[in-house]
Amino acid sequence: MFGLPSKAKRPPAAGAGGFLARARARAKARSRPVEPQAALVPEPAPVVALVVEPVVGLSEVELQLQAAGMELLGHCTDLSARAVQWRHGSALLEDLSEAELAVLGSVMPMVRAQPGQTLIAEGALGDWMLLLLSGTVDVVKDAEEGERSRLAVIKEGASIGEMSMLDASPRYASCVAIEEVQAAVLTRAAVGRLIDEHPVVSSKLLVKLTQMLAQRLRNTSNQMIKLLQKQ
Repeated sequence: MFGLPSKAKRPPAAGAGGFLARARARAKARSRPVEPQAALVPEPAPVVALVVEPVVGLSEVELQLQAAGMELLGHCTDLSARAVQWRHGSALLEDLSEAELAVLGSVMPMVRAQPGQTLIAEGALGDWMLLLLSGTVDVVKDAEEGERSRLAVIKEGASIGEMSMLDASPRYASCVAIEEVQAAVLTRAAVGRLIDEHPVVSSKLLVKLTQMLAQRLRNTSNQMIKLLQKQ
């Protein structure tokens, strides 16, 4: 007798087996540790050489004052603080604000002179003037006989040497320190710099200088008239 054939096991469908294989592969890939990628190192920026401006040394005027024996004290950046006691009595500074005083002081080097030291010598050439910050100065003129006559005694807040600063003519008289004196120096070059960079300050300064010189000319004319009347 022929027996009934035994049922053979049905092989899994090819489609299902492929899906399971792909699923196991994806799971295995997820569980696998991810190797860290190397950090990207940016390329170094090109090195740019810095151009350093040379340090500006002493001006010609400062060298002259130093050679004359005066001590240099740097620039008068605190002019408004120094002038707080006598500013309104100073013909040169009375119309300047604190901010304008700071601008003016920034272009004015300071010097110190000891008693008996000459700040300005009669007959010398120079294109700068002095603003007295402290101390007292004797203004004298040499006579032909070798004697000196006193023209004036000036104190802090006063200025000397304006005419030579403007026209570079020889000094009319000498200025000698009676006591220790500190003064700020204003050069013609500094006035030109103020004209370019701070025209308001320079205009006020030049107006004041003009008024001061006009007043001195008027005083000189009055003195001459009195002398002529006595003759």
